[in-house]
Amino acid sequence: MAATDIREQVDLIREVFAYTERFRGSTFVIRISNEIIDHPSFPQHARDLALLHNAGIRIVIVPGARKKIDEVLGRYEVEKRFVGDIRVSDPESMDLIKMAAFDVAHRVMTALSGHKITAVIGNWVRARTRGVLNGTDFGRTGLVDRVRVEAVTRSLEQGFVPIFPCVGHNDSGDPFNLSSDELAGTVAGSLNAKKLFLLSADPVMNTPGWQIPEGVDILEDGRIFRMTPAGVADFIKSNPGKPGLTALETAAAACREGISRAHILDGRQAGVLLKEIFSNLGMGTMVFADAYERLRPMESSDVPGILEIMQPLIAEGVLVERSREELERTQNDYWVYAMDGVVHGCAALHTGNERTAEIAGVAVDPRYAQLGIGAKLIARLSDKAAEEGFRKIFVLTTRTADWFLARGFKEGSVSELPAERREDYDLRRNSRVLVKDLSL
Repeated sequence: MAATDIREQVDLIREVFAYTERFRGSTFVIRISNEIIDHPSFPQHARDLALLHNAGIRIVIVPGARKKIDEVLGRYEVEKRFVGDIRVSDPESMDLIKMAAFDVAHRVMTALSGHKITAVIGNWVRARTRGVLNGTDFGRTGLVDRVRVEAVTRSLEQGFVPIFPCVGHNDSGDPFNLSSDELAGTVAGSLNAKKLFLLSADPVMNTPGWQIPEGVDILEDGRIFRMTPAGVADFIKSNPGKPGLTALETAAAACREGISRAHILDGRQAGVLLKEIFSNLGMGTMVFADAYERLRPMESSDVPGILEIMQPLIAEGVLVERSREELERTQNDYWVYAMDGVVHGCAALHTGNERTAEIAGVAVDPRYAQLGIGAKLIARLSDKAAEEGFRKIFVLTTRTADWFLARGFKEGSVSELPAERREDYDLRRNSRVLVKDLSL
């Protein structure tokens, strides 16, 4: 096996261990659409859910039942009625709707029991009527009024996996049909979940066929990677009436209610849940409410990761070799780019007595280069240098001149370097001097 392949596998294993430790004890709410429960990939999802549970992550499942409800109503020749995407549930049909919803929930419970996971189906939701809206009486189609958090928490603490069928009852005991999307978002918010996952049968959102407003991040392969709740609103306005928007609305609403991140996944892909959880780039589209990515000053605990990112560049001669001791000594000069607490890039701003500062040690994990990490670091350090009164910044490079020139640097000379840096200039390395005027 090639050394690069071994390194990639080791990096993946490290990433998995890091995420496992970070999420242990956290609560994940997972809404699984009825189509996925009927899909050949579902047994794999059940096994992956068991792995997550055994890793110490608290799993809560909300199975959708629309397809099953349609089948049961059709079998008994009960007319289906929808207004938009909302079902009108007659009181006479509620027994059939309950039968369908609990049948789907039992299927999930049975699948988990095959992996020695104890799941429980509970009546943990108080519901209320949706009422009459724009002249339509929605009958027994309801809204979530309250989640019985203490009862659910006790089940989680006892090591069970709670399953929420899409049925709730009011204080009088009357049943109501609930949207699994709304239910999942409300449950996630009530339980202070770390993440919400929406597994549907819709394909991964990709750039062809979608209008992309500003603020939506796209990966090199065209996958729509992430957006904020505000970005979701702009995205929906730009793509009215397209399929898959309901999941985006659910994800954005959950983030506005306090969930840090909601992930929209194509559940037809086996293993998609683990891939989304245990890697930064994942496989779906994420809606995020917190600072998913951030630039910050380097901390002592970042040094081993930074050395690992730098090492291939040092071996190729792109970077000058740096020791752990040197990085620790110049720690205050370095900034890093971190995602979920894992560092994927760094750069340093070295300052002296003259009004010209140096940017150095620019290194990015190549797996994440498509996120523009290097450019973001350079922009941040340029702003920092300007804030501190420096008129120019410079960089010494042997292999990356074109990249810096594309970001506003100009060809310079050794004579333009500060006196101390001129004395240290390595003639054998013969680095090109690139300068950027911060006053422009």
